[in-house]
Amino acid sequence: MLDNTDMRILNELSMNSRLTMKELGKKVHLTGPAVSTRVAKLEDQGVIEGYSIKVNQVKLGYLVHAFITIITESTYHQPYLSFIKMQKQYIINNYKISGDGCYLLECKFPSNEILSDFLNDLNEHANYKLSIIIDI
Repeated sequence: MLDNTDMRILNELSMNSRLTMKELGKKVHLTGPAVSTRVAKLEDQGVIEGYSIKVNQVKLGYLVHAFITIITESTYHQPYLSFIKMQKQYIINNYKISGDGCYLLECKFPSNEILSDFLNDLNEHANYKLSIIIDI
């Protein structure tokens, strides 16, 4: 069971996973070694699965950010999944979902033209609903 200090540690690491143990300890009112022990315990328990970075896709040249709800007509999804593997440079996440669709794709594209080509190719494997992200 996690206590309030563990939850504060998780909150601080969620905002900045590059904190030193000393900095993290100051934020949660523990010494560096004490907070290091707690973080190691959270990792061992599988509560902390890893650390990541947030990349600015626009600065990498991906100007179009989209969510695409995938609707397959068949329960056999392998053709769609194979297509997605071939398009991984554009895929941020491919979530299997319930509700209006079978999958929810989060994608990035350098241009509307490349998005259009992607959608034309995708339509050979599944139907879709497109949502373009305007602002975060």
